[in-house]
Amino acid sequence: MLGHIRRTFVVAVVAFAATVLTFFGGGAAFAHGFSSTVYAKISAGDEGHIRTELELEYDLLVVSAADSGDDDPLFKVGTAAFEAGDPGAQAAALNTHAPTVLRYVADRLSVTAKDAPCRPTQVGDAAIGARDGVPYARLLFDWTCPERVAEHEVRSRLFPDDEAYVKDTKTIVTYRLDGRSGSAALDAANPSFSTAQTAYQRFGEFFLLGAEHLLSGIDHILFLLALIAGSRRLREIVLAATSFTLAHSVTFLLAALGLVDVPGRIVEPVIALSIAVVAGWHLWGLWRRGAHATDLEPAGRGHLSLDRRGWIRLGVVFCFGLVHGLGFAGALGIDEAWSWTLLWSLLVFNVGIEVVQLAIIAAIFPLLFVLRRRAPKAGLWATGVVSAGVSIMGLIWFVQRVFGS
Repeated sequence: MLGHIRRTFVVAVVAFAATVLTFFGGGAAFAHGFSSTVYAKISAGDEGHIRTELELEYDLLVVSAADSGDDDPLFKVGTAAFEAGDPGAQAAALNTHAPTVLRYVADRLSVTAKDAPCRPTQVGDAAIGARDGVPYARLLFDWTCPERVAEHEVRSRLFPDDEAYVKDTKTIVTYRLDGRSGSAALDAANPSFSTAQTAYQRFGEFFLLGAEHLLSGIDHILFLLALIAGSRRLREIVLAATSFTLAHSVTFLLAALGLVDVPGRIVEPVIALSIAVVAGWHLWGLWRRGAHATDLEPAGRGHLSLDRRGWIRLGVVFCFGLVHGLGFAGALGIDEAWSWTLLWSLLVFNVGIEVVQLAIIAAIFPLLFVLRRRAPKAGLWATGVVSAGVSIMGLIWFVQRVFGS
């Protein structure tokens, strides 16, 4: 019986691997690679000006500005500098073609005072930095408004979907202006905010941003599927989800507040590896125990109904949750000094993540539980095939993220 189950799962793994590779190819490696994030800091400048400090993905800025401004020389020199990995040449390309870059930004980012547009002027030269190993251009602008008012509106349409380079661009704004401070998350559905916005509006934006981030991050969803597939009892998935939540909440807040800084080139491969390990753990149990893979050891009838395997798995999930929290924080890229307003925005973002996470568990685990009760063999097949596919994708992503392909 055990040998038959092993042979069956080998066939399932091979078949599922072929399906996964055919469907996903290599393009799914970077779960967040089809979107972009713009970072903006807004403050009061000198002589009544509004100062914006923008950080934009360098290569995306080059191709978008060159295409919009019909500036082929910018495209050629800018992409050559990007491929060479030369920050000095990248900055020089933007500064040489500053009018094209300014026109692109000014057409898609606006500051208004009482519905009257403010006029932007670039301050200094462009500089090149990096976020998670990706070159980012840093641009400073001073906006001159027709009159001084106590409320401003900021609107961003940078890197829109219709340019066809990326999808779902987010602009993460932190501001200290008009006697107020706070954060805002702008996208195509919510492209603007007012410095007079209510806390309810601001927090609603961050809640939706958190929910969308989990839904668009297929790697985090696959990790949840691996947890669900490997949980033998309702108590196990509840404890695993709680452990994961506590862990990623801690590192998410520490990283988003700038208290912990781990490069994305380390975080992203480890996230991929965590998916493969958690899913592979269940596959190993099926291989070793076959139809008894979901049985609890005698010790599992005691404290919290967890046996030794359950406790070890819980510890592993907690450790990987710490890493996933760093990945969630990377979506915001906020490294401002401590403030209660910022803290609440981050917490609401995290709540958005949790709501979607719990909804996925609530939708899938009861179905799996019923299947295991009514058709145990089919339940083993279902969890085995799911775990095989998730593990394969985790390994593919791990290799691609390590080697940067």
